[in-house]
Amino acid sequence: MKPKPEQTADPAVIRAAAMDLLARREHGEQELARKLRARGFEADATVDALQQLIADGLLSDERFAEAFVHSRFQRGAGPQKIRAELRERGIDDVLISHSIEALDEDWQARLREVREKKFGASLPGDFRERSRQMRFLQQRGFSTEQITRVLREIE
Repeated sequence: MKPKPEQTADPAVIRAAAMDLLARREHGEQELARKLRARGFEADATVDALQQLIADGLLSDERFAEAFVHSRFQRGAGPQKIRAELRERGIDDVLISHSIEALDEDWQARLREVREKKFGASLPGDFRERSRQMRFLQQRGFSTEQITRVLREIE
């Protein structure tokens, strides 16, 4: 929804546009600000409206980070890739670490599942196949240490 020129600084219109976006999914503060500015709202008025949403508990970087990590975890992404995606969205490193560490116990199991879904339960037969599997898992965002640990478990 593009605002009319006289509405670009109207807090009620900005809040309504932000609420429309938040109704679809959680957003981080910087991501939501970027989207509202792209729609033509004034930057200063947008900041004020977002501060009010934060005060009302409707906008939370922490809640967004947790939902984002959970969503990407379910899709099979690794912690390194998730960390990079959250940084792109302007989330604080401390929040990112906290959200990713909440799943510390589950990363190895998820890595095992992702590898088995793509390559099956059997061991990589030779160095070339092992390298191929490692590259695939690294692209998914898992660390070399995590991958090596899982491949050793299989052997």
